[in-house]
Amino acid sequence: MIKNYTIFLFIYLFLISGCSLSIIKKRLSAPHETSSGILFQFDAPSARQVNLAGNFPDNEWLKHGDQIDIMYDNGKNGDKVAGDGIWSIVKQLSSGRYEYKFVIDRNTWVIDPNAIDTSDDGYGGKNSVLIVK
Repeated sequence: MIKNYTIFLFIYLFLISGCSLSIIKKRLSAPHETSSGILFQFDAPSARQVNLAGNFPDNEWLKHGDQIDIMYDNGKNGDKVAGDGIWSIVKQLSSGRYEYKFVIDRNTWVIDPNAIDTSDDGYGGKNSVLIVK
């Protein structure tokens, strides 16, 4: 009886606090191989721009800055639904170990919350790790 009351109280408090089940987000897949290459996705609904930065052979941030590896939320380029806040990019990568982060609006660098592994970035933070076989 007490257990049922506790569950009811939790649900009641959850609903009167203005929360809804829509705050529970579906976890995206870790970067994975598709027929076009490796698909990276990042959930950032309020972002104006998202880039993929990493130690990829063609990722030259020092030369090209935020014009390299632009991710999309337009229903194309690996993105499934335009305007849903999930940014996507498909990259051709050969076998190897890669470290990467997402760059939001040109100044916020974040790890991939869906990555299977991370490593020390040498600056007190972490990088996401992807191993392509």
